Amino acid sequence: MTKIDQIETLILDIPTIRGHVLSMATMRTQTAVLVRVTFSDGSEGIGEGTTIGGLSYGPESPEGIQSAIETYIAPALIGRNGDDVNGAIQLIDKLVKGNRIAKTAVEIALWDGLGKRLGVPVSQLFGGAVHERLPVAWTLASGNSETDIAEAQEMIETRRHNIFKLKIGKRSVREDVAHVARIKEALGDAASVRVDVNTAWSVQDARWGLKGLQEAGCELVEQPVPARYRRAMAELAKGYEIAVMADEALNGPEDALEVASVRGADVFAVKIGQSGGLKRASEVIAIGQAAGLGLYGGTMLETGLSTAAALQLFSTVEDLAWGTELFGPLLLTEDILAEPIIYRDFCVEIPKGIGIGATLDQDKINFFRRDGGRTMKAVAGE
Repeated sequence: MTKIDQIETLILDIPTIRGHVLSMATMRTQTAVLVRVTFSDGSEGIGEGTTIGGLSYGPESPEGIQSAIETYIAPALIGRNGDDVNGAIQLIDKLVKGNRIAKTAVEIALWDGLGKRLGVPVSQLFGGAVHERLPVAWTLASGNSETDIAEAQEMIETRRHNIFKLKIGKRSVREDVAHVARIKEALGDAASVRVDVNTAWSVQDARWGLKGLQEAGCELVEQPVPARYRRAMAELAKGYEIAVMADEALNGPEDALEVASVRGADVFAVKIGQSGGLKRASEVIAIGQAAGLGLYGGTMLETGLSTAAALQLFSTVEDLAWGTELFGPLLLTEDILAEPIIYRDFCVEIPKGIGIGATLDQDKINFFRRDGGRTMKAVAGE
């Protein structure tokens, strides 16, 4: 039996290429928690847990993610069968409530290690890839219309992106709608324009906002009201032609079932970290498919490591009607992978190779790591 022998965690702080303006924070650095699991046969797997804006987006911080792994998850897993990923998931779900991003980081490393030992990509462990590449959106989040227009036009000309999501919600609804309308008018039919409100609107604001966005030619609005307002989301989805996408409302399959049951969205933004790992994300996908909802591969602005893991899963989904936004590595000043993920022709390519298809650039890891790293190792003989 191949046992889990050692678990290491470390935190990276990587600057972004520009300020990334959200309704609740402006990001200038992305912080990622990396996990390395070493197995008794010498094989290893790597994973990542990443959140957005410290604690301003959700209940997990980078420091909390690392603490949850070191204090609660790692001690329960060391010495267990490394090939029994489902068993590890079930055990941790019993021992640790919430902490979905921390669980995701460890689970990715377990799937990666299993794929490497079997000599197959992780997509094969979820039934096999049906795509070699997927459409990928870019987020325009400077907050300035002219800056965003210039950025989008450059992306279109270089054939990197022609789907754009605008981060709005910090200004008045009227100002936000005018901002989106200016960008859509400038880009015309050359691009798909969508928005993400990140829960910033009241229900009344959302009614006016969706009306204005629909008239401006915007195709989709993501999580316009707080996650707990599921019936309000259902009202908005029913009341407008513009698609309404659930994001913050989806924290695992239980939430997905509840949202689907009230028809609280037209589209699911599926994020592996928010779902609680690849397996739970696959369950969210299945619920969305069964309910006839559109699917979208979401991001927590991860580095290339977790992005590669997400791509392994999404490559197995037959119909991602709304594409993906797995552009996280492009927002960072440096890529931490030895072979960066390829973006071209308006798509992101599924990484080749075994496991999640990612190898770390150790020089970059050493440069961006916050401290000396921490290690937990099984006692000799156990």
